[in-house]
Amino acid sequence: MSGQLNWFKGGLLLGAAFLFAVALVKPIGVSTQFVIADGIIWNLFSDTIVQENPERKTGYSSPNAYLDKSDGKYAKNIANPINYSFIFVLSMIAGAFLSSKLGGPTPSAQDRQAPQVWRQRFGENPLARYITVFFAGILVLFGARLAGGCTSGHMMSGMMQTSLSGYLFALGAFAAAIPAAILIYKRK
Repeated sequence: MSGQLNWFKGGLLLGAAFLFAVALVKPIGVSTQFVIADGIIWNLFSDTIVQENPERKTGYSSPNAYLDKSDGKYAKNIANPINYSFIFVLSMIAGAFLSSKLGGPTPSAQDRQAPQVWRQRFGENPLARYITVFFAGILVLFGARLAGGCTSGHMMSGMMQTSLSGYLFALGAFAAAIPAAILIYKRK
């Protein structure tokens, strides 16, 4: 029975983490940090992509319209990347590593290359899985940036704050994901 309740305990802990973040700092969202990471790399090769601008509330601007959004907020985060959101993303990576070392789930060698449901449907070739996952990740990230945020920001943080757009995003995400999973993996 305890194995069956892991999803419940995990859900409670996730909800508590989101509540804690919203109460103490700000809502959780991570896809923006990919934009910031790209901007940091771009800024290494260009002196003009981020500029100090004392006329702006943030103190920064960019000739790139996307990085100049929200009164230069992205430009400011590129110039000063050590902030709550960037540390949060690094902490997620560290947390996953820590979980794996402290007795988190240990998948089999086969499951590390591809989950059983993938192998049953598409075969044992790990390269096909890696290529598919890579391009799926690009598609998801593109969609997140097109929508102005990711599932953690729109759905989880948004619903927690009773945002109508959060509920609409969740409805759309499940309305697309469930039929896609049934189509790809075939219903059993």
